[in-house]
Amino acid sequence: MLQSADTIVPEWPVPRNVKALITTRRGGVSVGAYASLNLGRHVGDDLLSVEENRRRICAHLPAEPMWLDQVHGTRVVNITAEVFAHGKDQSMPPRADAATTRLTNRPCAVLVADCLSILFCDTGGSCVAAAHAGWRGLAAGVIERTVEAMQVAPQDVMAYLGPAIGPTAFEVGQDVADAFASKRPDSRRAFRSLADKPGKYVADIYELGRQRLCAAGVAHVYGGGLCTVSAPDRFFSYRRDGQTGRMAAFIWLE
Repeated sequence: MLQSADTIVPEWPVPRNVKALITTRRGGVSVGAYASLNLGRHVGDDLLSVEENRRRICAHLPAEPMWLDQVHGTRVVNITAEVFAHGKDQSMPPRADAATTRLTNRPCAVLVADCLSILFCDTGGSCVAAAHAGWRGLAAGVIERTVEAMQVAPQDVMAYLGPAIGPTAFEVGQDVADAFASKRPDSRRAFRSLADKPGKYVADIYELGRQRLCAAGVAHVYGGGLCTVSAPDRFFSYRRDGQTGRMAAFIWLE
């Protein structure tokens, strides 16, 4: 069984029926580059190990989550009872980068290894959502699409930012800076140029996430600040290791 140290329980003032959990890399059976709680089936790990890891984390959830086929896009799946039943077929998971639901005991889930996971709920505890937000998804509007899909007033939405690549580790090119600046000129403050590398920057993905949440009308934002790259004993990091596992962020209505 997992120990409490192996997971992160977000601390944010949500309604009592909203529950959330974020995994680290600890507490599973995978070995080598995937040690040990890899939850991604698509990264080259032994599938039997992945299934055991998922079984272990599901012991802390009210039901098996509907895993997504994430493609760095903006599609949001609304998990109805019918969609949930269909999505449990792991041979054809829904191709999307976010999910929302009003069902109880049906966890929304996203996989990450440097990209930003964002958990959402409304102040009335009527719906929840989870989004996978790498830079492409952020720039394209995955946050805005997720807030829209929740179908509640944006000012009633709360968001929690999970572990992600930190602002000193996320080196990007001019194309990334331009992709954000073309939509929001004020995004420039999230990029710091590197004096010894012309055309290169380090980007603050947390700041970019907060900017897009603000633009979507979400003022209640929590979490942020845990760098996946700088904690190899705790977090998987694709940017750091290349071949690596995936962590997960879950949220559900009790």
